Formats: sequence, structure tokens, C-alpha cells
Amino acid sequence: MFRPLALFLGLRYTRAERSNRFISFISLISMVGLTLGVAVLITVLSVMNGFDRELKSRILGMVPQATVTASEIIPDWQTLAQTIQKNPKVEAVAPFIQLQGMLTANGQVAGIMVTGIEPSYEKKVSIIHQHMESGSVDSLKAGQFDIVIGKQMADSLGVKQGDMVTLVLPEASPSPAGVIPRFKRFTVTGVYDISPEVNNIMAFIPMNDAATLLRLPAGAQGIRMKLKDLFAAPQVAQQAASLAPNMLMPSDWTSTHGNLFGAIQMEKAMVGLLLFLIILVAAFNIVSSLVMLVTDKKADIAILKTFGASPKLITQVFMVQGLFIGVIGTVAGTILGVILALTVSDVVGGINNLFGLHLFDAYFVNYLPSQLEWKDVSIIVAASLVISFVATIYPARRAASIQPAQTLRYE
Repeated sequence: MFRPLALFLGLRYTRAERSNRFISFISLISMVGLTLGVAVLITVLSVMNGFDRELKSRILGMVPQATVTASEIIPDWQTLAQTIQKNPKVEAVAPFIQLQGMLTANGQVAGIMVTGIEPSYEKKVSIIHQHMESGSVDSLKAGQFDIVIGKQMADSLGVKQGDMVTLVLPEASPSPAGVIPRFKRFTVTGVYDISPEVNNIMAFIPMNDAATLLRLPAGAQGIRMKLKDLFAAPQVAQQAASLAPNMLMPSDWTSTHGNLFGAIQMEKAMVGLLLFLIILVAAFNIVSSLVMLVTDKKADIAILKTFGASPKLITQVFMVQGLFIGVIGTVAGTILGVILALTVSDVVGGINNLFGLHLFDAYFVNYLPSQLEWKDVSIIVAASLVISFVATIYPARRAASIQPAQTLRYE
């Protein structure tokens, strides 16, 4: 703990003499730099957390988190699904059949990955029903050959709800005219809008219709799982596959989209490190201001030592001043950073709409996401205070080492 006299003198010395306002200016710059560094670091990390959250909820809300796929059709998939869901780490399950092909309409052609689903099950493992721009997933009825496509796909094909599209399969069928590709007309009964990456490549049809197109018996090709813990996906997929090791093959999001999350985490770490340098620069400014203050107050320090002040007291005096700058800068930066983190989505969104900048057209979200994590705030505040304290050690020790007789000789 600091002595009362050290606190009084430290706060008193926060301002230099009138004849040397430059020291006060450097102290102010240090405080402002620390404030900006803390605020920017909190804001940017909150934005990175927001992107991470959106990536998990949007991309992994559509892409299977964990699956088991059979080499042959699973006729009694309900029994397998019930067994898999008994795993405490599994939140919900849904059957599926996947096929690839091309959609054509109005002279336009686009590649597509089509998933045959059971709507009542799919809504438990997917977020598609929460992002329908028109129509509904429940409109997918077996035998009617309906299809739900993404907004970008619908725009590129020039279709909307109620229009017809043709699905062309890569398999060829012999005919009197020769070998021709297989195709089937579908009615667009729904259009969803989640993210450009998903909208462009995924479409959904009834699972029985998918089996009919592939000339397979009724059943499911695999079981998709929604998990309570995303990072348990490899283990859960292996456990599900072990129910029928000779028939089921496991797969999970870490092998298909793990690089996206790795990139987000790496970017967060690197951006955080670079912005942390702002705090270090502010800390160097604290050192500079305290060194100049020690030089400015040499006579006062010598007089205090003459009256019996110990080196420990002198050290505490200048530590108090440095910590005063650090605490004020950190508190102000934390308040500013929290306010920015909570409002940056609305502010940037307003600027984007006001000037028509289209800042987010290339991303998987149409706004700037932000998620304030108090754990990050605590780490930033603690690091800022520790750095501010460390920055006071050298100037304070230098002040304590001043010799009164030698200093007063020249005063």
C-alpha cells in the first residue's frame, strides 16, 4: 500500500511547474493514448467475437455439425436416429439424402448441392426456417417435387416463389436419341436468405423425392446431428458411427469448415496483438513523462530527502503519478470501448445505409456484428494496469537514487 504522503505528493506532481508545461502535455498524451488503445482493443475484439458468433450460428446452422453416412440406403433410419439422440451431447437429429446437380431456368445454369430432408426433423437441426424470405420449409411435400432455394440462387436464375426450375443430374439415361442427362422439373415453394456462401450452393427438396430421383428405395442416406458442444463433434460422430461400424462413416464440421474458424481465431489473435502495441506506446510515453518529471523535480526530491524522506517514499510518489495516468486512461478507455462495442453495429449500419456503401456485400452477414465479452474486457483492463505499473518502475527508482547534496549544490 502507498503511504498517504506518497499519494498526496504523487497526485500533486501530476502537473509540472508552469515553466515546463511540456511535461504535462506528454502526460496528457500518454493518458489519451492509453484511452484510445484500450477502447479500440475492446471494440475490435468485440467485432471479431461477433463474426465468430455469426459464423457459428449461420454457417454451422446450415452445414451439418456432425453426420454419419451409409454406403447404402438406411430403410429404418428412425431407429438409428433415436439411438443416436440418446447421446447426452446430441441435441437433435435429422435424416437426409444428398445429391449434386445443376439448376436451370430462364436460360441460366448454376451448380447446386441438393439435400433431401424431412421438414419436421430439419427444423430441429437447422436455422433455415428462421431465415425464409418467402414461402416455408413445411411446403416441401413428398411427391410434389417442390424445392427451396437461396436468395442469391433465385436472383441468378431469375425466379421467385411459384416459378419452375429444372434440376439436371450428372447421371445419364439411355434413350432412342442417345445418352441424355436426367432432369426433373421442380416448383420453387420457398426462398431463404442466410449468407451468400450458403444461398448460392444449397437447395432442399423432400427426402422421398430425392430417393426417387436417385432411384433408391425409401429411407435415408445418413443422419445429421445438432450438438450441444460444437467442439465435441469429432468424438460424437465417431460414437454414432460405432453403432454400425461396417455401414456408417462419420464426418463433422471440423473437417469441412474448421479452417474458417481457425482463420477467425488467428485473425483475432493477430489483430489483438497489433492493437495491443498502442497500449505499449502509451506506456513508453508514461516512462518519458515520468523521467522528465523526475528531472524537473530534482530539487524537490533532494529537499524531501534532506528532511528525512526515504527512498521508498520517493519511489512511491512517482509510482502514484504513473498509476494515476494508467488508471484514468484505462477507466476512460474501458467506458469508451464498452459503449463503442455496444453501438458499433448500429453506427456502421447507419453510415452504410446513409451513403449506400455496400460494405458487407462480400461477407456472410449484411451488418457489422459485435459481441462484448467481459472476459476480454477484464484481460485488457488487467494488462493495461500492469503495463502502466511496470512503466513507473524505472523513473521511480531513478528518482529514489538522486543524491541530495550533489543536486542542491547546483541549485
